[in-house]
Amino acid sequence: MKYQNITEATFLSRPNRFVAEVKLDNKKEIVHVKNTGRCEPLVPGAKVWLTEPNTPNRKTKYDLIAVETDIGTINLDSQAPNKVVKEWLAKQDFTTIKTEYRYGDSRIDFYMEKEQERYLIEVKGCTMHIGQVGYFPDAPTQRGTKHINELIKAKQQGYIPILAFVIQMPNIEEVLPNEQTDRQFAQAFHQAKQQGVRILNLTCDIKPDELTITAESQFKNTKNSNII
Repeated sequence: MKYQNITEATFLSRPNRFVAEVKLDNKKEIVHVKNTGRCEPLVPGAKVWLTEPNTPNRKTKYDLIAVETDIGTINLDSQAPNKVVKEWLAKQDFTTIKTEYRYGDSRIDFYMEKEQERYLIEVKGCTMHIGQVGYFPDAPTQRGTKHINELIKAKQQGYIPILAFVIQMPNIEEVLPNEQTDRQFAQAFHQAKQQGVRILNLTCDIKPDELTITAESQFKNTKNSNII
């Protein structure tokens, strides 16, 4: 996926999880943050990138979508993972692809069919890392735990369920559950793995104005490396 109208700015502060203060053209500007998580890479003085959607009647003119860090550019747009996965799936040989698929008490991000097989994919974006490992979530997520439990049920009903992490950072190839932040999510993650839910890491090429999936790998210590 590619962004339009990209502008460079300097991060100043984040008054709340929805907005940030940045310095743009030597003036302070209030911008929308397209991620309600903690966004730990946002530190005062960091170089950030904004996009100008030109949407009428907005309270803010710009969206903050990426930040420059010591490991490179990190895409912070929480809507980007689903968009890049949709582009990626379109290049596979599925006969059916549906978004926001109603399953159980949830809407799972993608439903696909291939021959007699039915797939469900729940997508999570990862923007937090410690060393060379990504971690999810960066804030507690009851919704994320609920989705994993739905994938476990789907496995029992004959679906091929996949929990996919879009890694929105360079040089990070695997995501682990952040047990310190959300123990329930971590427990659900490990249970899903034991029950046969496929854990998929999707590494990306990240640029200030672009995010593209470049490779896929299954969670380590699993026997089957054939994801889809």
